[in-house]
Amino acid sequence: MTALEGLDGLVARRTTTAQQVADGLSERILAGAFRPGERLRESAIATELGIARNTVREAMRLLEHGGLVRFEVNRGAVIISPTPETVAELYTARERLETAALATPLTDDRLAVVEEAYSNLDSATSSHERADLVTADLAFHAAIVAALGSSRIDTFYAGLTRELRFYLMALSAYEREYENPRKVVGEHEPLMDAIRAGDAQRAQREVSHHIATNAERVQRILATDNEH
Repeated sequence: MTALEGLDGLVARRTTTAQQVADGLSERILAGAFRPGERLRESAIATELGIARNTVREAMRLLEHGGLVRFEVNRGAVIISPTPETVAELYTARERLETAALATPLTDDRLAVVEEAYSNLDSATSSHERADLVTADLAFHAAIVAALGSSRIDTFYAGLTRELRFYLMALSAYEREYENPRKVVGEHEPLMDAIRAGDAQRAQREVSHHIATNAERVQRILATDNEH
């Protein structure tokens, strides 16, 4: 049997309406258009978009699979909401992966990728847009993890940052940390200096400190939010 014969009966399907709705909602969720814990009313969305409620329900299931919504009894689909436990788990995973990636000095090729990501973070400060800075910030750390040279780990880390991006977009408005973009870049300078110097131990210390500091910040914002 030839390779083409093995494709007999396979049909290339266009993106379904449910997938399009899920993609559109995903973009808005990650942009901070919805609050953590907010309910997504299927009937209202179906009416607004002029589509069947079953299609919206399928889209919600796709969002659930992507980790952006969960289903609650008597409420239906709600936007994920951070808890102290989930935040701690996210940042612990980040710290383990990033320190592992910096266990040895980066090769020239890997360093060039990290340098480019750092330059993009620096350039993002000119926009003064929180979304741009959050994206560039997380992309810089993803470039560090990519030094491990594993596409599976990259995919796993992308899932972490997808969830973390939503939390940062939703919670950082309270502290307004991204209103001073140069401060955000400055917080990364000691880490970048250590990476450039090829000092693996210092780079690991710096990334651990950076991640721990940010984890504490998010936990503080979360605690403040829960008091209101």
